[in-house]
Amino acid sequence: MSQPLNGIRSVVFDLDGTLVDSAPDLVGALDTLLGEHGRAPVGEVAGRTMIGEGAARLVERGFAARGGLPGPVGALVPRFVDIYESRLTRVTRPFDGAVEALAALRAGGLELGICTNKPDRATHRILGELGLSGFFSAIVGGDGVRKPDPDPVRRCLAALGGEARDAVFVGDSPVDLAAARAAGLPVILVSFGYTAVPARELGADRVVDSLREIPPLVGR
Repeated sequence: MSQPLNGIRSVVFDLDGTLVDSAPDLVGALDTLLGEHGRAPVGEVAGRTMIGEGAARLVERGFAARGGLPGPVGALVPRFVDIYESRLTRVTRPFDGAVEALAALRAGGLELGICTNKPDRATHRILGELGLSGFFSAIVGGDGVRKPDPDPVRRCLAALGGEARDAVFVGDSPVDLAAARAAGLPVILVSFGYTAVPARELGADRVVDSLREIPPLVGR
């Protein structure tokens, strides 16, 4: 087992691909949008690697894989959001061990936050519908500046009353790694998330195969 990260008081989590497996609903919405424009679906396996920098990037990547954009991406994103919001938690669920890990961290006195590129409204709905909202003291969505910019990580940490020296970021992708590093936080990546490059090749401080590994890793 990896040595614990000492002195941690705050844990900031990414959402998609880290705490919740939302790919089936995200890619389902993308495939529906592609179908409306006469394109073939990308499917969940390929679609998982396209998630991570917000809706516009997901739409861009999906259409790029199917012949290119039919027009400005800004004109396509509202329709994608409408489709996605109609099925936010149709099949989206917390990853195995997520609830137990969050409960253990809170029981240990740590402050927890969410920092995601998902739009604010969808973020709050998913957390509420999956019964996860109560674990988090700060939730920063992607309606403003988004990761890999470090600003949303810093804003989330400030809302938790924490500082970079006593916090850690948990994510799944190069976007998470870049944002957290720029904000001065150590990074734990999960090995099962949405990234085209395996998590163990990205240079995180720790990589875990289960969210259950996190409480003993950051426990005081």
